[in-house]
Amino acid sequence: MEVKNTSIIITGGASGMGAATAKRLTQLGARVALLDLNIDGAKKIADDIKAIAVLCDVTDPASVEAAIQAAEKHQGPARVCINCAGIIHSRRMISQQGPMPLDEFKKIIEINLIGTFNVMRLAANVMIPLTPVGDSAERGVIINTASIAAFEGQIGQAAYSASKGGIVSLCLPLARELAQFGIRVMTIAPGLVDTPMFEKLSTEARASLAASVPFPKRLARPEEFAMLAQQVIENPMLNGEVIRLDGGLRMAAR
Repeated sequence: MEVKNTSIIITGGASGMGAATAKRLTQLGARVALLDLNIDGAKKIADDIKAIAVLCDVTDPASVEAAIQAAEKHQGPARVCINCAGIIHSRRMISQQGPMPLDEFKKIIEINLIGTFNVMRLAANVMIPLTPVGDSAERGVIINTASIAAFEGQIGQAAYSASKGGIVSLCLPLARELAQFGIRVMTIAPGLVDTPMFEKLSTEARASLAASVPFPKRLARPEEFAMLAQQVIENPMLNGEVIRLDGGLRMAAR
């Protein structure tokens, strides 16, 4: 699918990989809406790249539906949906404080996994009636964000790994379901990405993490996620697959 003049919605667009993707796609001529709870951050990015920012809670069906409608009113129905919204989490199931509170586990699943599915179902519903475009007669593309923690979750990542593993598991069955409508579903599983969550780490800690990556020996850049998202949009044969973006990293137990 062509990026230029295509309406695209990106959740979690206020920072990190979502913001980088928005910047790259608008530079290529896309019409982009940033959906985020951090509306001030989203507006700042949107103003810089001539996009729009829409308040959105991915766990709330009414909020997502309203956000998609607001984006459609401004730039037409979205043919591309990129799900970057999510939170990280690190806590052992059993620690010195006792079992992990169940509500804590539920929160991670609700935001990362259920939030992704919530946006997918509502975005796909808008794509299905659209007129097919291009030689492949595509109606839409959905790109989700998992993590290599879905495959090699470390100690303390049980909730996070479960949420990202669920996103991985959504990919193929939903790609099969939506194929009849000309809608592709892909998932990107990043490794260590230099996003705001790493800003609090010391120089030594960052260097240690970078050294764990086989090649290149550094943290991935959000712009590299954006580059891959562009390639997924443009290549119609990419469907129903999870692509690792990790420099060959396989995480150890801790």
